[in-house]
Amino acid sequence: MEIIYYNCLESTQKKLINLVREGKVSSNCAIVAKKQTSGIGSRNNSWQALEGDLLFSFAIKKDDLPSDLPISSASIYFAFLMKEILNSYSQDCWLKWPNDIYIKNKKCGGVVTQLLKGYYIVGIGINLVKRENDFAFCSIKKSVKEMLPSYFMLLKKSLKWQEVFSKYKLEFENNNEFLTTINGRKIAIKSATLSSDGALIVDNERIYSLR
Repeated sequence: MEIIYYNCLESTQKKLINLVREGKVSSNCAIVAKKQTSGIGSRNNSWQALEGDLLFSFAIKKDDLPSDLPISSASIYFAFLMKEILNSYSQDCWLKWPNDIYIKNKKCGGVVTQLLKGYYIVGIGINLVKRENDFAFCSIKKSVKEMLPSYFMLLKKSLKWQEVFSKYKLEFENNNEFLTTINGRKIAIKSATLSSDGALIVDNERIYSLR
């Protein structure tokens, strides 16, 4: 995985999407920024980052990922792997369905994913700097350049979706006190059933998580 570092970008996700659209990406690669001025969060919301946070996006060929990975649950897959790396640094993070990383009841990061020209383009933002607002942060004594290879090494193992899902469903009950937004409406996650493909089943309707 080639990793390219920038001091400041509007958004690592926007930068990488444009490169893929323009045909300038021919292999798996990642873009990292020390600072973002207009980060992208779930449902195209803005993501307010601070200099010193972990801010990166990567493009990985769909064919380089497990064949059993549901496209609709890619965000769960990539976010769960990030959560595992954070917890390897003595953090206590968990994954709120489908793509938010939490410490206790406060968000500390998130993942956005889209499929474009045969690549998954994945944006990840993790708070590493203490906030004064209602967000958590990960207190990690490793630099971004030390952390990223660990994530990409785990990604390279190409863990099967069912292996990741079997671990995720064990902690899914952490979601029970939370709501999720589906098509503009709030849904209590505790009223839903988690399907083996990562979808939520609410009132016999399957709700998928690609965002």
